[in-house]
Amino acid sequence: MFNKLLIANRGEIACRVMRTAKRLGVKTVAVYSDADENALHVRLADETVHLGPAAASESYLNADAVLKAISDTHADAVHPGYGFFSENADFADAVREAGAVFVGPPSQAIRDMGAKDNAKAIMEQADVPVVPGYYGDDQSLDLFATQAERIGYPILLKAALGGGGKGMRVVTNSDHLEDSISSARREAENAFGDGRLLIEKYLTQTRHVEMQVFADSHGSCVHLFERDCSLQRRHQKIIEEAPAPGLSDRVRKSMGEAAVRAAKAVNYEGAGTVEFLLTQDEHFYFMEMNTRLQVEHPVTELITGTDLVEWQLRVADGEKLPCDQNELSPAGHAIEARLYAEDPSNGFMPAPGTLHHLRWPDNVDGVRIDTGVQEGDVISPHYDPMIAKMICYGNTREDARQRLLDALEKIEIIGPGNNTNFLRMLLDHQVFTNGEMDTAFVDQLADDAFASPAVPLEAVVGAGLYVVHEREAKSAARAERSNDPFSPWNQPDCWRLNDQGHQDLLFMADDDDASTFHVSIFHHHGEYALSINGAAVGNETLNEAERTRVIEVGGSLYVFGLGPVFCLSLFDPILAASEHDQVSSSFAAPMPGKIAAVAVVDDQEVTKGDVLVVVEAMKMEHAITAPRDGTIGNVLCKVGDQVDEGHELLTMAD
Repeated sequence: MFNKLLIANRGEIACRVMRTAKRLGVKTVAVYSDADENALHVRLADETVHLGPAAASESYLNADAVLKAISDTHADAVHPGYGFFSENADFADAVREAGAVFVGPPSQAIRDMGAKDNAKAIMEQADVPVVPGYYGDDQSLDLFATQAERIGYPILLKAALGGGGKGMRVVTNSDHLEDSISSARREAENAFGDGRLLIEKYLTQTRHVEMQVFADSHGSCVHLFERDCSLQRRHQKIIEEAPAPGLSDRVRKSMGEAAVRAAKAVNYEGAGTVEFLLTQDEHFYFMEMNTRLQVEHPVTELITGTDLVEWQLRVADGEKLPCDQNELSPAGHAIEARLYAEDPSNGFMPAPGTLHHLRWPDNVDGVRIDTGVQEGDVISPHYDPMIAKMICYGNTREDARQRLLDALEKIEIIGPGNNTNFLRMLLDHQVFTNGEMDTAFVDQLADDAFASPAVPLEAVVGAGLYVVHEREAKSAARAERSNDPFSPWNQPDCWRLNDQGHQDLLFMADDDDASTFHVSIFHHHGEYALSINGAAVGNETLNEAERTRVIEVGGSLYVFGLGPVFCLSLFDPILAASEHDQVSSSFAAPMPGKIAAVAVVDDQEVTKGDVLVVVEAMKMEHAITAPRDGTIGNVLCKVGDQVDEGHELLTMAD
């Protein structure tokens, strides 16, 4: 086994690889950027090497810096994780030329599968079914238009290189083809340095089912069964599970055999994933092969009892696979949910920020948490906004689902916005519980699926009791420090002349309606009585509220223990009304990023919904649109500008 392993990655996957390496007695080297100087993967490593500035292009994607780190630390193996250099054949060659082992497939296999157009041709030769499409070198608009008509709308534009939904666009008719090509090509160039595209027939009501394959250098290749990854947003997975629900044994066997043929067709070695689209009539089509470990690999590990990172290291070290196909069989069910710092109600826009408070669930059986962050860490705008992967295992699918719901309910996160409530909604949706998902399900959800849940009375009562308890504690502390501890000024009983002592609190909820709650709290002989908006609170509600956990950060009260987290603030109603009535005529960047496109000029007339500016951040494009009909005032940015969050991009005339 290797002596020292450099992980050419960051975050959750770097931490994941380190756990296995340490168990095997292999020393680890972490690389990091300016933004990750205090990151968890850096703190866990035996050695660390600084690569450069926060931008990935100047650090994690700086091949010279990573290769120098390999040389300086005398690492004899390099694990690329996923993303960054994990599917870069030139980097794999450079690692091997530097005298280290690249923990991944042969470079030619990466090249063969990395270009989707070439991959389709190879799969056809290997008798693996492929989706009808166009994969040629001619990238002209005229030819794309001709091919789109031949294939038939709707079509799917995809980046010839890369994955993760970047450079991907669904086009429903010819009117949108040119704009979609421009946008997809620009995004592909930003993400992968290559703007070439291919066209596929867009199959509707399909499931995304993939096969985990593993091959060694001795000619053996097996599959470790399938994963269903149909629940996606922006063509990126958010919930994955294994095995795929409702998949017949016939299709499972046929798909597994096709995946092994695909791997053997490119002389594969190591961990890989062959991804298929599965139609309602159980026909499946090859989409692509990811020549690396997948984000969702833990669900496969849990149903097969394996450690795929250990398999990777042993195969890279020249060992044979530890078992044959007939020795592998799935047991139980596993479901993974990707917990992201993002805003589902705003197009899943990333929401970077500091994790002011972070608590993971405890005492929940069958729960695995893969993360690269701890409380106090920052979810950076420069990288993927994943907070953690929550993976739950059970004897049945329903066992795993219930455990995952329970685990998500017990998470406590304060800081960046996150998709916890959205994940809970998906797991509890009838379509998911019935196993009837398809890849378009999330996109077709009604608007109310993204709405903030209504704040229950229990949350308001919990927040009110928290405020009262905090005030009482401060009064008691003042009394202890006072020369006159019995002074009425040091008593927390809120005594009033000709009225029962009580406290009046006005809360505003951080929900879609900015709901307000007038809370009166009466304290008499050690017990509390409350009213909300003039209505008395019953004992059942009070008892539920007393089991909540309230955390105060930045003047806001976060109430946990009721499923979703609810945020309430004590506020000045006059000031709040003033702020609510203000209508801004300026447009600020929603997050740090680069201006990818400017679609308007000064004094231009626009219609509600028109795209004004496109900001590229975290390798995704975010369109700033006109909220109403009107006239542009001044355009304050240009293509290529790097802007900070809140930077004013343009103004609209009143």
